[in-house]
Amino acid sequence: MTLSRYSSRLITGCVLAALLLSACGNQDAENVPAPSPAAVPTLAPSPAVSAEPSPEAKPVIGGITSGLTGLPLEESILPRPLAVMINNAPAARPQSGISEADILYEVLAEGGITRLIGIFQSHTGVVKIGPIRSIRPYLIDIGESYGGVTVHAGGSQAAYAILQKGKKDDMDEIGRAGAYFWRDKERKAPHNLYSNAAKLREGADKLGYAGTIEVPGYLFTDPDDLPAGGDASAEFNVNFLLKSYTVGYKYSTERRTYLRWVNGKPHLDLNDGNPVEAANVMVMGADHKVLDDVGRLQIDIELGGEAVLFQRGQVQKGRWSRKPGDVIRFVKKDGTEALMYPGITHILIVPNSPSFSSHIEYAPIPGST
Repeated sequence: MTLSRYSSRLITGCVLAALLLSACGNQDAENVPAPSPAAVPTLAPSPAVSAEPSPEAKPVIGGITSGLTGLPLEESILPRPLAVMINNAPAARPQSGISEADILYEVLAEGGITRLIGIFQSHTGVVKIGPIRSIRPYLIDIGESYGGVTVHAGGSQAAYAILQKGKKDDMDEIGRAGAYFWRDKERKAPHNLYSNAAKLREGADKLGYAGTIEVPGYLFTDPDDLPAGGDASAEFNVNFLLKSYTVGYKYSTERRTYLRWVNGKPHLDLNDGNPVEAANVMVMGADHKVLDDVGRLQIDIELGGEAVLFQRGQVQKGRWSRKPGDVIRFVKKDGTEALMYPGITHILIVPNSPSFSSHIEYAPIPGST
């Protein structure tokens, strides 16, 4: 269930002062595609922490389910995932289609603004996705860990160097895939670039990319089981860097999901007004390093580190782990992989500096499950 790729160790260590300096600069800087093959240092590989499957994993009974969501499928064969880079600047919200991503990542880009990476596979009829934005090296890595076709508009020189040298399967709006995107006149550029699942899959087929691929999956538990070994936590907040930007999640006992909030307001999908929600929310700490005066970052998503997992109104502490060629997984204190609840999973990557815990605020609330 793994994909062929190499594991590399990014430079560790995060200087908060440097990050704060970058937050004062350009909040959404982008590069015009003038790729320079010079760009990516070769770093020594490093072993990943092992995450052994939990022995209490329950087999799915009856029907076929998604390996990413654990939910039943109507089709026996799923298409290859699309890894779409989604704008999260204030002018880009609310976004379209993010409530239909199987997996939704949030990670810092330059200037303290975060970017969303939507992994779309089981929802094949998403009518509008975006706004779509540019690519960075660590964003390529996240999408490729699911075997996804990388969907973006522009990118840094380092990212272009990786795409070109590796002859990656990507769809770039300002490259040869421009015909499969459109601009929405209701919004101002650069916050108005969109596509949809049908157009992107049509474009990927025209470009000769594989339509299906082996995708790593997660382990799932019965939706009626309650998590064990955690503390009650029906609400929590995550701060990435800027004081003006806080992500919140509130547990809904009726929906059995965490509903996402941004700066105190519900985060809704513009397509249908549905809440952006997740059955599983993992917050993980990673080393961040500022690379230049624009504020571009290097983020370690290989080495592993502290993490917390929110499910069914409870939180448990553990670690995140990633084997070579695999996706990021949550490992419990006993060393086994945590079971996910069927549904969407959100993964938020915050800096380790000044400490991992400084980016998360939650209070145990009894009786929230």
